[in-house]
Amino acid sequence: MPANPHPPIRSFVLRQGRVSNAQRRAVDTLTAVYGIAYASRVLDFEQAFGRSAPTLLEIGFGMGETTALIAKTHPENNYLGIEVHTPGVGSLLKRIEEERLSNLRIIQHDAVEVLEHMIAPASLAGAHIFFPDPWPKKRHHKRRLIQPGFVALLASRLAPGAYLHAATDWEEYAEQILAVFAAEPALANTAPGFAPRPDYRPQTKFESRGLKLGHGVWDIVFRKI
Repeated sequence: MPANPHPPIRSFVLRQGRVSNAQRRAVDTLTAVYGIAYASRVLDFEQAFGRSAPTLLEIGFGMGETTALIAKTHPENNYLGIEVHTPGVGSLLKRIEEERLSNLRIIQHDAVEVLEHMIAPASLAGAHIFFPDPWPKKRHHKRRLIQPGFVALLASRLAPGAYLHAATDWEEYAEQILAVFAAEPALANTAPGFAPRPDYRPQTKFESRGLKLGHGVWDIVFRKI
């Protein structure tokens, strides 16, 4: 058969990363407690979290510091984090256990497939994409997560009035994200352009250092119409 001329969207590029002993132990012992296995069927949020509450999705949580802090600060919400890289998954599992965060769960899988098969349409109260890989070289821009097809899929999973929040420290990527969000008919901007950083998104140490050096950070916050 000929090769598919339209390869599927992927939300990540696999990279090798060192997994520490503590991260490996967390993955081995805590995934069964706080992890959700990928399955090609819709996830029941109430069953997964043991309660009914607004559920927010974070795509690509990195090492999980911000994710854990948001979940701790907002116990009224459920948070579902998606990440493919094992060091970050292990790190966040360890934080969940240490902080006793009952409102945070993890899926280690490609975000596109999770959105397509596990998240019901109009079911999310919000979605976070904080500091996605900018792929700064022009020839690599096609690898960027935030593309029209991906945003359309994600928007379809947001409930009316739910928000979609992206943040980046690459100005050119910020402009692209703003344009892609604005072109999605199911979304409306909450600001005239870029948004002020919402209180719920904590400022990371890396971000604080960058701001002191004069580097910018751009937040883009839209709502589902």
